[in-house]
Amino acid sequence: MTATAQSAPPTPDLRRTVAVAGFGTLLVMAVFTAPLATPRELATELGAGPAGQTWILSAMSLGLTVAMLTAGALADDFGRRRVFRLGAVVLLLASVLSALATVTWLFVFARVLAGLGAAAVLACSLALIGHAAPPGPQRAYAMGRWSASLGLGLALGPVLTALAAQFLDWRVMYWVLVLGAAVLVTAARGLTESVSGHRRPLDLPGVLLLAAGLAALLAGLTLGRGGWLAPATLALLGGGLLLLLGFLLRQAFAAEPMIELSLFRSRGLVSATLVSFAAGAGVTALMSFLPIVLQNALGLGLVTTSVLVVVWSGASVLAALAARRLHRLDLDLRLGLGMIILAVGLFALVSPSRTGYGLDLLPGLLIAGIGTGISNSSLGVAAVASVPPAKAGLGGGLNQTVRYLGAAIGVTVVFVLSVRSAGAPISELLDGWRASVYVCAGVTLMGGVAALALRPRASR
Repeated sequence: MTATAQSAPPTPDLRRTVAVAGFGTLLVMAVFTAPLATPRELATELGAGPAGQTWILSAMSLGLTVAMLTAGALADDFGRRRVFRLGAVVLLLASVLSALATVTWLFVFARVLAGLGAAAVLACSLALIGHAAPPGPQRAYAMGRWSASLGLGLALGPVLTALAAQFLDWRVMYWVLVLGAAVLVTAARGLTESVSGHRRPLDLPGVLLLAAGLAALLAGLTLGRGGWLAPATLALLGGGLLLLLGFLLRQAFAAEPMIELSLFRSRGLVSATLVSFAAGAGVTALMSFLPIVLQNALGLGLVTTSVLVVVWSGASVLAALAARRLHRLDLDLRLGLGMIILAVGLFALVSPSRTGYGLDLLPGLLIAGIGTGISNSSLGVAAVASVPPAKAGLGGGLNQTVRYLGAAIGVTVVFVLSVRSAGAPISELLDGWRASVYVCAGVTLMGGVAALALRPRASR
């Protein structure tokens, strides 16, 4: 690839791929964040108790984490566009069920289903872009827009849901998501199909071990919020860890594994994996809980809460679009700097004022947004650059699997620290929030330090 080719303007095919993949990512993030703005409304109308509310907030992460790696591997073998469209169809069906649900179990089932569809869309979006965009400025352009779509989706989800709940009905938001999914299914028809060129036999034992292990582990983390020593919780956590150990052994000795463990000899893949986990356990976990703190501890309304979340996500969109100008810096340096800036922003959220209407949080949200945009755009590049081109779907799936596994663990830690008992006083919730900020910001900072430490010596 010559310098002239690399610096050429994006082709129509690349623009179309970025637009569709970006819209898919935006839609997934809107679906993911939609319930975060209306926890009380959902609990009241669906009749959800404390356990049901926990499952409402955790169910989509369960589906995402369980299916992401498998979806990426299947996309490499059977077609990235095909799996992407299938994910959009599943997302459409899940949104219909969410809009029609009148009981907790059906809404939770719809959220798990949404996670399965979202896993296919997210894993394939990175793979489709990686195939269409050559390394260099064009890939930086594409990943910047993909990351901006991610941030914009995080903003639109809670804002539109809050507006629908306040002026119409929260179900209206899910019908909007149905329409968005229908548009995505149609638009994906125009994408160029891509495959690895070497179709491997499906590692069915590996798929089942991974899915069962992650499902058991995440179910155990969710149930554990109500009591860590309960037999069901201990059985799920222990069983999940054993199944995941079985998955690793299967990958080490199988003739055609789902993921070749030798790929982790690459510093780039190790760095991207650690940073993705830290981003999930840090910013994704903390921002998922922020609306609850703003409403329950600070007494802010739905719209005000959503506007504050928009400040963070809006800053991340602008930073992601500007991050393409950093492509001359090596990837690990961009990852490290982005995560360190993000950690500084999260630390600034440690002491919200009960009388400041959230205005004292604005500097931290802005800084965290800038760090989020830089790190997300860099992670998008790293996800496909750290694996062979034929395994781009697997790379995208692995990156997102680790992120949402980190998010599930991080949300559990934040929940345990912040909600120590039902009906706890506001001061206790704020004390728990402060502890959560220190933990999540610390994990984020460690992710940034790891990225810098894993830089090749020639780049330092």
